[in-house]
Amino acid sequence: MIPQTADIFKILSKGQFISSNSSDKNISNLYNIIEDEQHFEALYEYFININFVLEKGDEYFYFSRPETNVNLEKKIEKAFEWIDIIDFFKTYDNAFSAGIRFSPADILSRIKTDAELETKLESLKKHTDKTRHQDILERILKKLSDDTFIELENEITNQYKVLASFKYLEQLILTINIPEDVANEIPE
Repeated sequence: MIPQTADIFKILSKGQFISSNSSDKNISNLYNIIEDEQHFEALYEYFININFVLEKGDEYFYFSRPETNVNLEKKIEKAFEWIDIIDFFKTYDNAFSAGIRFSPADILSRIKTDAELETKLESLKKHTDKTRHQDILERILKKLSDDTFIELENEITNQYKVLASFKYLEQLILTINIPEDVANEIPE
């Protein structure tokens, strides 16, 4: 077995990602280990026996598991939350994706002159239980950081880097298919 199996499990079993572009040398080293085809196959076989499926995304790895209907409903609610968050960041910068660097100060400054961005940040209140713009943004950034979609790259300038795992969220949204006959219906 690969010596880093426990480290890989510790990260992925928390629902986090191992991304190729992480500034954390330990994470990028784990990514390189898993990326090796023989290692991936060995790890896949090991984890499948304990009911975890090692999945490969576009420059990131994660675990998936079979879902019950109760868990599926919670995941759908979480997906709606991620859609709102991504919509906010794509409004801030349409090119917002893996590799982009940003600071909360830049976003807060932009909110002062961009009514649409401010409205979208206001709509994120429901996911944060906060009311001040700075507090809402901090809570959203913490959520993204805790789930390993972004990382604080520079503590002095408070600059964040969007990790490759962010593509998972983008892919999630792209896979949502709303049939045309349903999309045009008005709910009663």
